[in-house]
Amino acid sequence: HEALADKQHAGQRRQTVLAALTRLKQVCNHPAHYLADGSPMLRRGTHRSGKVELLGDIVSTLIAEGDRALIFTQFAAFAELLSEWLTPLAGTELPVLHGGLRRSDRDELVTGFAAPDGPPLLIATLKAGGTGLNLVAANQVIHADRWWNPAVEEQATDRAYRIGQTRAVQVRKFVCIGTLEERIDELIAAKRELSSLTVA
Repeated sequence: HEALADKQHAGQRRQTVLAALTRLKQVCNHPAHYLADGSPMLRRGTHRSGKVELLGDIVSTLIAEGDRALIFTQFAAFAELLSEWLTPLAGTELPVLHGGLRRSDRDELVTGFAAPDGPPLLIATLKAGGTGLNLVAANQVIHADRWWNPAVEEQATDRAYRIGQTRAVQVRKFVCIGTLEERIDELIAAKRELSSLTVA
């Protein structure tokens, strides 16, 4: 009985730690994402998140230059917030690709983005956008938040590098300095270095 109780306690402690890490990552994205209270991305015309402000600047520039981008996040809720906030900048409704979509809806969304007159941005969760998709209409990739496993990010980035891509692809990865995201970035770099040593 004691062994079972210890195991359950360890499992609960692990869940508590993971939940806390998730909340810290949400804070790095935006207060509205962390609070999940329907509060606005902007308050009295000012930005509440340096990350989102920078994203808006980049998006405005890439649209003005005729580029198209994939924006990845690990959180479906943050993807929806970004879509709502960036739609006025893009001048058109922005699609969100997430794991809750039916196959037919997903295919329709991808086809719409690939069309010459498709939206300039596609916002996707890492897991939903990570496999089996050809999204070469985009020549820019933005990772709005970081995932622990570099292979997952690379799979998502590869959606823009598929056969048929004729342009150079620019990839940006957002990191909030002095936060958990910076530690994640350091961990990812260490994993890549270890992987290169073992593969070599």
